[in-house]
Amino acid sequence: MIKVMFVCTGNVCRSPMAHYYMQKKVKDLGLENEFLISSCGTYAVTGEHATDNAIVSMKEYDVNLENHRATNIEDTDIDNYDYVITLTTRHKDNVLYHYPKLKGKVFTLKEFVLDDVKYMDIDDPWGLNIIVYKDTAKEIVEYVDKLIEKLIRK
Repeated sequence: MIKVMFVCTGNVCRSPMAHYYMQKKVKDLGLENEFLISSCGTYAVTGEHATDNAIVSMKEYDVNLENHRATNIEDTDIDNYDYVITLTTRHKDNVLYHYPKLKGKVFTLKEFVLDDVKYMDIDDPWGLNIIVYKDTAKEIVEYVDKLIEKLIRK
């Protein structure tokens, strides 16, 4: 089983978008038993709901975030994951600072799927309008699709 943990700041926008989209996608591919997918936030308040705009944005991809509850990274078993996929380089640096044993397992989403990437972050839509959220969702979906392809080939 391949274990993937997505990490952002509050675990109410980007990482749940990636988490639940990947979960749906691997289920659609009949691979749900081959993956364990989770998400958390470096500064998440455990129990918070996904933002309304994240929920609305992901409905376009038939992904339901309504039952998502944020999880702080300290409330996870992140050491047991094969891949820790962060949404920004700052998240990556934060994870490696607090969990140095994960070196070699932590990548930004773009870094993991692209050979030559100059800007490795997926920007935070928190507090911004629905158009920004939809753009973020589109970007996450594009890169998570590439992530799945890469992991299946390994």
